[in-house]
Amino acid sequence: MKRPETLGDLKSSGYRSTSVRDEMRRNLIARLRSGKTLFPGIVGYERTVIPQIQNAILAKHNFLLLGLRGQAKSRIIRGLRTFLDDVIPAIAGCPIRDDPLQPHCRGCRNKLGEKGDSTSIEWIPGEARYREKMATPDVTVADLIGDVDPIKAATERRALSDELVIHYGIIPRTNRGIFAINELPDLPTRIQVALLNILEERDVQIRGFPVRIPLDILMVFTANPEDYTNRGNIITPLKDRIDSQILTHYPLSMDHARAITEQEAWQDRDPDISIVIPDYLKEVIEEIAIQARQSDYVDQNSGVSARLSISALENLQSAVETRAYLADEKKVVARLCDLSHAIPAISGKVELVFEGEQEGLQKVSRHLLGKAIKATFDQYLPDAYKLESKEEADFSCYRNAIRWFAEGGKIEVSDTQTVRQYFKALDKVPDLKKISVQYLKTKGEAETATGMEFILEGLHQSSIVAKQDLETGAVYKDFLGTMFSGMESD
Repeated sequence: MKRPETLGDLKSSGYRSTSVRDEMRRNLIARLRSGKTLFPGIVGYERTVIPQIQNAILAKHNFLLLGLRGQAKSRIIRGLRTFLDDVIPAIAGCPIRDDPLQPHCRGCRNKLGEKGDSTSIEWIPGEARYREKMATPDVTVADLIGDVDPIKAATERRALSDELVIHYGIIPRTNRGIFAINELPDLPTRIQVALLNILEERDVQIRGFPVRIPLDILMVFTANPEDYTNRGNIITPLKDRIDSQILTHYPLSMDHARAITEQEAWQDRDPDISIVIPDYLKEVIEEIAIQARQSDYVDQNSGVSARLSISALENLQSAVETRAYLADEKKVVARLCDLSHAIPAISGKVELVFEGEQEGLQKVSRHLLGKAIKATFDQYLPDAYKLESKEEADFSCYRNAIRWFAEGGKIEVSDTQTVRQYFKALDKVPDLKKISVQYLKTKGEAETATGMEFILEGLHQSSIVAKQDLETGAVYKDFLGTMFSGMESD
């Protein structure tokens, strides 16, 4: 069906003006009734954040998403554009996309006075009606609201007092749409003051011009709680004018965390190579972020982004992919020693409480990795300190393995070994294979060997087996013997 091209055609079509808030409310209600997903790709907010956003849209509120980094705030606000109509009409050439039936800018009123119903109409797509601005210290009132354009005044031979020489900023140009400001507290105080009228009276004033343009606009904001004290703040009058404040959060369950990482991480690698990463290693990766969010070494005011797990999984996959190319193998299984390649993803995503040398950050990253392995080990395997009786501690299924190390056993594993070499080294330790198959449900040499190394690392993190880190792997040996030899050397 052909869309109206003139104001007269638009009137004949029966078009009725609708505010952007009413439009979003109508489209949200239709989506609720149809049972469609409101925010595709947003995981873990179904019963917490999304219902609050839904209520804000139904109430026609401006709102603020408040949360630490990596909590999908930007993705959510960009998803709001899906609640807009596919297209809306506007007076052709109008900088603020005036409603043809309710024009406000002087240029459009002049045009309607000259051409009447023959005034040309253009159609604005929904995606063009969403705009956002990152709040930075160099943002000016002219950027957001507008300013006098002396070049336009000179070119068109108009006085600087003429309303037609105004160059509108990004907010008026988003009229009849959604405007988002990311990291609101970073916006200078004087710029925040300039937003007060827009939020309450919904109009703008530029350079003292007696211009009142009642903007039809939905304003949304994001902020990090850290910003309230460290870098800037949201002024009280502005906070008071933002109708709803919605708190975001990190994943509340392992399933949600894994779903987010699987969705966001780039795993579609070489189609000729099959990369297998066991579930327990994927849980270790998620557990790193969980441990970081609880660690006394990490600045919790800064937060630990979900991007940590995403980058760590991508790094792990790259390490496994590299081994596939070097060994010319078509199917490769990730090893626990490959997790050392996730260290750059960890160290780049956490901020320490006490900042020091880079070596300190590396140590904290390895500490978090160790804590994550221990937590995952406890989920999958029996407690190594399980008491069989009140008199003595029994290491249950690990007894023979621990005795082997106590008698001088030692093995070395690395990410450069072939599958056969890797499995053969680990199979020297009694019962490891049996434990891996029984508790980790591993199959085949490659998967079983990875499970065996995971068990050894879990025993190391439980302070039962000693470990010496090497450049490409590790050596596992007796814990007590290592401790006593260290005391003798001292």
